[in-house]
Amino acid sequence: MLIVATVVVVFIATFLAAAVAVVAGWAVLQRRSAPAGATIAEDSLIAADGPTPLLKRDVLSTISVWARLLARFDFVERMKSKIAEAGLKWSVGRVTLTMLLSGAITLAALQNVDSLPGAVVLLAAGLAASAPYLYILRRRTARLMKFEEQLPEALDYLARALRAGHPFAASLEMLAGESQQPLSGEMRKTFDERQLGMSWEQALDNLATRVPLVDVSFFAAAVLLQSRTGGKLGEVLGRLAETMRERAAVRGEIRAISTHGRLTGLVLTLIPIVVAAVLAFVNPAYLGILLNNPRGKDLILAAAACLVVAHLVIRRIVTVKI
Repeated sequence: MLIVATVVVVFIATFLAAAVAVVAGWAVLQRRSAPAGATIAEDSLIAADGPTPLLKRDVLSTISVWARLLARFDFVERMKSKIAEAGLKWSVGRVTLTMLLSGAITLAALQNVDSLPGAVVLLAAGLAASAPYLYILRRRTARLMKFEEQLPEALDYLARALRAGHPFAASLEMLAGESQQPLSGEMRKTFDERQLGMSWEQALDNLATRVPLVDVSFFAAAVLLQSRTGGKLGEVLGRLAETMRERAAVRGEIRAISTHGRLTGLVLTLIPIVVAAVLAFVNPAYLGILLNNPRGKDLILAAAACLVVAHLVIRRIVTVKI
């Protein structure tokens, strides 16, 4: 254990020293090569060539070398959108470096453990490397679910404000000021984009892009359709909110019905693990054959993979999308 801890500490210190050296060297080179105001002038030329953005341009990483490397891959845009949908202020460079660091630390810590097969070490390193991205996906799912719960009340608020005689822009501003996150932040962005000169069509399309929910697309389509054809937008939003509540109720019923299937899948997945733990406690020599034999370790790895695949298949079967 002392050797493993020493390896981990040395690896972390080396990584941090290299990162600090790269950042310091990049900063020195930037100051020497670019005069004052060059960055602003360059951004002005870029803005003059293409459409003028309302928001500042996102940087993949503060390390220019790493940013140029990430710009060559297609997954960067998808990761950037997932981070934005999760409501995090992280950059893609920060996330990717964190993934590499966690995976490397896990690999360095487990490669000296003789009792673990190489495939298990690689699997553990891969899981550790994917942990930051899995956290982002979990935050994104929770944020979208909360937004979906807040949306019917928000539409009722807009409908009441429109019936009271307020214009849609003022109603949206009041909604952004009185609601809670994450809905208030997204509505504030939409209102600010409109105030800065963007059309309602583009602003609402950006809202539907930032929040990839079917209900948000319905809301944007209803507002745009009313602006083109006319009609009472307050009544349309009220009916849309009622429809969303009915869909949420049906979704809750389906989730309650499918709970039995999810619980069954969990029990079937845990039974082999519990049986193996009991056997290891009651008769350790019974499982010692598998642990001491190279073929046995491969069988244990295959059994664990089959358990994971079976659990995912069961969850896929009992999941009903509406």
